[in-house]
Amino acid sequence: MSSTLIALSTLLGLAAASIKSCPANAPISCQTSGTIQNTCCTEVQGQILQTQFWDSSPATGPANSFTIHGLWPDNCDGTYEATCDSSRAYTDIDCILQNKGHGDILSYMETYWKDYQGDDESFWEHEWSKHGTCYSTLNPSCYTNYQPEDELVDFLNTTITLFKKLPTYDWLASAGITPSSSKTYTNAQITNALKSKFGATPILSCTSGKLNQVEYVFNVRGSVANGQFIAVNPTGTKGNCPTSGIKWLPKDLSTTPEANEGSCS
Repeated sequence: MSSTLIALSTLLGLAAASIKSCPANAPISCQTSGTIQNTCCTEVQGQILQTQFWDSSPATGPANSFTIHGLWPDNCDGTYEATCDSSRAYTDIDCILQNKGHGDILSYMETYWKDYQGDDESFWEHEWSKHGTCYSTLNPSCYTNYQPEDELVDFLNTTITLFKKLPTYDWLASAGITPSSSKTYTNAQITNALKSKFGATPILSCTSGKLNQVEYVFNVRGSVANGQFIAVNPTGTKGNCPTSGIKWLPKDLSTTPEANEGSCS
């Protein structure tokens, strides 16, 4: 199939409304040479990885779905910058979302963006501070009428919006690949099933031969908040799953940790 293109501008209606507009012909990330002139409209770290977990024990999330790991920028070659702005290492993300009227985002995250130890809030804070603060197109200077944490809301919303468009469990199940305590699969079986839906090669990661992570790679035209995400093959980043004998274990929901719940004033 042709490469997947997801236009977030038609899906998002949150803080992205105050993001500065970009020209329709803005350069696509990772496809420019030399210095990027408008870092609000072309990502400096331009290869974007939507990363999903499969935790079987301790189990996280629903039995029939992967969960969100994060949305990672890299330098188009597998290297990346991290923790780029400690002054925006926001905490109490659950309270920020509630106070800004985005309880719907928080509710989705509480189901699909899970920490294997039950500390979802710390996990979200880590993903934002390590990766989210490094997006050039989400810099506060890229907004008009900027309000604190607008870019955090956009980061979280983009991450879950892409996740909803990448139903890994369903794509594998449609190819006859389902979790099993005894059956194994080849790397090619899993890769081809996902590639046929996504339009580009995903990155598969395993622990002791067990599938536990899938990464989908994009370049983006415009802002991460409301741009066009174009499926591409990864450059510089490789998975570590074996060529055969890959196990995809069912989730043991009896091992799911109880989430730590905070309170907002």
